[in-house]
Amino acid sequence: MRRCPVESVEAGDGASTCPNVDPRRLAPGIMGTAATAPQATGRSARPSRTRMLSLVSNSSTHWLDQVDRHLDEILVDHAHCEKKAAGVAMNLLFSYVDRPEVARTMPEIVTEELDHFRLVLDLLERRGIRFRKLAPGGYAQALHELIRREEPHRAVDRLLVASLIEARSCERFALLAEHVADTELRDFYRGLFESEARHHTTYVQAACGFAPEAIVRGRLRELATAEAAIIDRGDPLPRMHS
Repeated sequence: MRRCPVESVEAGDGASTCPNVDPRRLAPGIMGTAATAPQATGRSARPSRTRMLSLVSNSSTHWLDQVDRHLDEILVDHAHCEKKAAGVAMNLLFSYVDRPEVARTMPEIVTEELDHFRLVLDLLERRGIRFRKLAPGGYAQALHELIRREEPHRAVDRLLVASLIEARSCERFALLAEHVADTELRDFYRGLFESEARHHTTYVQAACGFAPEAIVRGRLRELATAEAAIIDRGDPLPRMHS
């Protein structure tokens, strides 16, 4: 499997190996380092975390306003997000099971995402919040519409879209951990950050098995730019990715 650098879509050094991502570098102030995690400001604050996660924009304070007004609904949506993330990894496994870079990595992601689903269900139960069906926001659908139809481009895009959703989840988890006053929620979202960051990295590395590194990096940059426009539009529904 080709391995490619995923620390930043702005990287251009042509490196051919991808070092293990240290979540402490991805989340200053979240994983116990001395630095302080960024706070959301108009278009949110410090860019270092988003670059490390291949994102090209920060969340706006509009989303944190939704958190303040509709926290319970966003927590319910988070459970749905974990369930859907497991489904995405499983679908990729079925589609590309003959590719070692997929067959060896997707089962672990499926297992972890389902574990997270159960953890969020437990969190909801402890807080007296009923898990229920919700109308989906438009974020994921808008990203999936960018996926090309022809293989191997389709495989690359499916993996990179999954990586960007994981990356945005990481950024949102970090913001929640810094923003909410509730100690249980702060600890909960700190605890989830590392695995989501690892999933982001895994998806990008898997994409490098379907196309040369330079092509993957360029397409990641294109999709990250489109993702920024989608997330900046926001969504009237309070969701994890609204």
